Amino acid sequence: MSRLTLVAALLLTACVAKPAPTPAFRAASAPIWSAAAFQPGQVAGVWRQVASFQPDGATCRAGGVEMTPEGAGLRLSGTLCLAGRAEKVSGAAPMVGPGRLRIKGEDWWVLWVDSGYRTLAIGTPSGRFGLILDRGAIPADRLAAAREIFDFNGYRTEALTAL
Repeated sequence: MSRLTLVAALLLTACVAKPAPTPAFRAASAPIWSAAAFQPGQVAGVWRQVASFQPDGATCRAGGVEMTPEGAGLRLSGTLCLAGRAEKVSGAAPMVGPGRLRIKGEDWWVLWVDSGYRTLAIGTPSGRFGLILDRGAIPADRLAAAREIFDFNGYRTEALTAL
């Protein structure tokens, strides 16, 4: 291969568009805790997404998911706004630890659930996304509590967007 061809190949390689990196919405060094008392049997039903961590300029709309207890875990079916993109979520979600589910090969942690099992705050140790689900219209006090839980777990709460 001539030097000119090699230089041209290197220049073309440098021009190839690289996918944008997935933003991390929490500090990697921050501790994170899951809700150890979480009971998957208590979340059966339809959940509406009321908030999500989104990058600047994202226009993802609220999603929703139906949860059905299955074995020691859950079966999910729906579409959620995750990190600013609508993603289909369906299939088995086995429990892999207290308050921890594995969904599509990724660990989703229930960071908080209110005592009436009406609101869930879910995030990932990687900080790839975080979201708040509710069974209906979320009142301000539970939204504030979920926001505080995300802050406690190292999330940048300024990126939490009501949907």
